[in-house]
Order: sequence, then C-alpha cells, then structure tokens
Amino acid sequence: MENADWIAKGANAEDWLISSTRGEVVSCTAFTITAEQGSDIPAREAMLDRAMGQQRRRKSSEKLRRGRMPSAGLAFIARDAAGVVIGTVRLWDVTLGEGGAKALLLGPLAVEPSQKGAGVGSALMRHAIDEAARLGHGAILLVGDAPYYARFGFSAAKTGSLAMPGPYELHRFLALELVEGALNDACGVLKPAGRKMKTTRVKLVA
Repeated sequence: MENADWIAKGANAEDWLISSTRGEVVSCTAFTITAEQGSDIPAREAMLDRAMGQQRRRKSSEKLRRGRMPSAGLAFIARDAAGVVIGTVRLWDVTLGEGGAKALLLGPLAVEPSQKGAGVGSALMRHAIDEAARLGHGAILLVGDAPYYARFGFSAAKTGSLAMPGPYELHRFLALELVEGALNDACGVLKPAGRKMKTTRVKLVA
C-alpha cells in the first residue's frame, strides 16, 4: 500500500489494523485517506463551505494560498466507505520572512460536519505530519485552536518573531518543528513560495 493511501478505524493508533509481517493495513473500516485528485475539488470545496462557511475565504492564511498549488505530495482527502469526501487537509510552501527559510503552512483542515468525532481530523493531521517529515520539510505552521493542535505537538513557542500577512490572533499562530532547530532564527512575515496555479488563456478571434 502506498504511503499516501491508508485506512483508519478511529482517532487512536491502536484502532488501526496492521499486518505484523508487512506493516500494511489489512482491514477496510470507517474511512480511507488518499492523495487528493483533481476530480475531488468540487466535493472538497462544497464540504469546506458546509464545515467552515463562506468566511473561510477571508482568512489571512488565504492570502498565502491564493493562486498557488499545495506543496507537492501534501494534499489529502478522507473518504467514507462509499467513496464520499468527508475530510481534507492541505499543506502549502511558504517562506519565513524576506529571503528566509522555507516551511509549510497547514490548512484548511476540515471534516464533514456529520462526521465530527469519528477521528477523521486526527487521522488526517497525523498522516499529513508524517508525510511532511518523510519528504524532508523542516517545520509546519498553522493558525488554529491551540488546545486541539497541542496533541500533535504544535505550540506558539517559536512563532513570536513570525507573523501572518493579515489579521490573526497571536495565541492561535502555532508551529511544529519536524527538524529540531528549524525555527530558531525565523522572523518576519510569512510569504507564499508554492507553485503557481496554471491559468488557461482564451484566445480571442476577431
């Protein structure tokens, strides 16, 4: 089974059914996590509207995502047994200040409202963090609820000299180092560094 495709039963690792000989998931249970595909975009956007509302497009983190593509290999979808999209998480390339080191910005993390409490969000988070570390990234930043994200190792301990490009609450600006010391000298306003989306030009005929 590929790294970006696995099956979870709930929020706790002990609930996942793993083969003792090959380390593979051997039982399909509540939901699957796979790499996001282009065909998932309409369902993802509709789910985000239900989970977060239209105001999600006015958040400061949107300024770092607008017109950009997620970091390579770091956009994931959760599906239920019927293949319906019930969760999403994406990570984005950013620069820590002018000419600073590169890092990742996580978000949005969202789950279909009817699936809250089923462990989908936690599984998406753990998978995203593991994949980011495997791909060699040094740190992940996000704006979110500190008590929730603390369980994954996020805190505001190293974000004091960093800032988002827009309004945000200081205590909700959190970071996780995947490489020890990755944020030691980080300072300045986060800037987008990801791949730009390709735009289709329409040729006008006179």
